[in-house]
Amino acid sequence: MNKREMNDLFISWLTISLAFAWIGTRILSQGGLQEFVVQFLVVSIAVGTGFVLHELAHKYVAIHFGAHAEFRAWKDGLILAVVLALISNGEFVFAAPGAVYVLGNRISVRQNGIISLAGPVTNLLIVLFFGLLLSALRPPQGFLLTTILTVMHINFFLAAFNMLPIFPLDGSKVFAWSKGAWLATTLIAAAGVFFFPVAAGIFYAL
Repeated sequence: MNKREMNDLFISWLTISLAFAWIGTRILSQGGLQEFVVQFLVVSIAVGTGFVLHELAHKYVAIHFGAHAEFRAWKDGLILAVVLALISNGEFVFAAPGAVYVLGNRISVRQNGIISLAGPVTNLLIVLFFGLLLSALRPPQGFLLTTILTVMHINFFLAAFNMLPIFPLDGSKVFAWSKGAWLATTLIAAAGVFFFPVAAGIFYAL
């Protein structure tokens, strides 16, 4: 990974963390710098796992197929993420800060679909890992509980958002390859977003 790619990942991670932290601060207490800083620390862990590992999954699956792959930040997307979080008063985050660009003339529709699916599936595997951690540490409290639940919720959201069948999101390429894989992944991710208390409760009860 070259220096530019690392810088782009870091800037994107920081920006998306700020956007999500704005939502968290509004939900928790409606203000206070201290509250925002605490929430930013929690969210940065969640975004650090969800966003960074999502993009690295794309990159290394593409490399596995013999392609050259690099992450590049999308400056307009980063600005839009922050602006929408602010003007929507913390109701919406646009989570498209950049993408892994895959260069390879021999990449088939199937391979491109698998490369695209790798990101959302990674998010769901992170949910599974932290869900099992929630079960193993029962009952976690305070900062640890907040962090685990935030990681799970944000990873569900990132998986569901990226599975939208709209170009250039992952879902459009997965849908072009396998509608079954797209439907299964989308249903799991969307259920996790809309019924998150139920999903978290299932892990807690294990």
